[in-house]
Amino acid sequence: MPPRASVIVPHYNDLDGLDRCLAALSRQTLPRDDYEIVVADNDSPVPAAELKRVIADRARLVTAYERGAGPARNTGVQASEAPLLAFTDADCIPEPDWLEAGLRGLDRLDVVGGRVRVATTPGRELTGAEGFELVFAFDNRAYVETKGFTVTANMFCRRATFDTVGAFRNGVPEDADWGHRAVRHGFSIGYVAEACVWHPARADWTQLQRKWERLNREAYAATEGRKWRLLNWRLRALALPASVLFHAPRVLGHDALPDWRARMVTLAALARIRLWRMKHALQLASDGAVA
Repeated sequence: MPPRASVIVPHYNDLDGLDRCLAALSRQTLPRDDYEIVVADNDSPVPAAELKRVIADRARLVTAYERGAGPARNTGVQASEAPLLAFTDADCIPEPDWLEAGLRGLDRLDVVGGRVRVATTPGRELTGAEGFELVFAFDNRAYVETKGFTVTANMFCRRATFDTVGAFRNGVPEDADWGHRAVRHGFSIGYVAEACVWHPARADWTQLQRKWERLNREAYAATEGRKWRLLNWRLRALALPASVLFHAPRVLGHDALPDWRARMVTLAALARIRLWRMKHALQLASDGAVA
């Protein structure tokens, strides 16, 4: 008899994060026989024996050879057995009642998005990148309630819903793309705050820049075929520096930032990443125009 739910965890080259994630998933309030865990490894450059040692008997391992979190999730879904699906990431730590709360949401919704809280390193001063993530990252309630999608780090749906919507697409913002397709199919989506996972903040500028380089590229790819594509993209890029002034009050008044030093380094990170995003977005448009 198949389990009630399958938890899909894409993984790439983060054994420590995967170990913490699996430990948290093994402590869920839902009876352990009611769910399976499928780790979809994205052909990580780690010894196979080490990967198997970390997973042990806590999950089933499958390998996804197409690079990308979306293809890894698709591979995990294909290998899973349960009628209900739950998605999180290998660097996330779900709260003990995460799975139970998310599945309960499927009693009234077709797609559930849960709360994503940002975790920082305790015992040391916040970096600008961490402060930026605390203020701006993973506002999943807003994504669900105003933008019609949930981040795939905390998502639940029925297998029948997934089969109707189709697989995650690669090279685009996969969570937004999948969620918008689900809504177009007429499926309901809602937010369940009790289904909570913790996601680590990007710790420094390099990590933050790498994240936004990927998001910029995916967002640009998603504009393919749209009318006035390059003009609209360039205008949005040029507006990014002005958004620093718009969002500065949010930084200065945010209660997750413990002191004025944290607010100042976060404000500096906001300005730096918006200016970098503008430059990178304009370069993408320039390369696209040439191509």
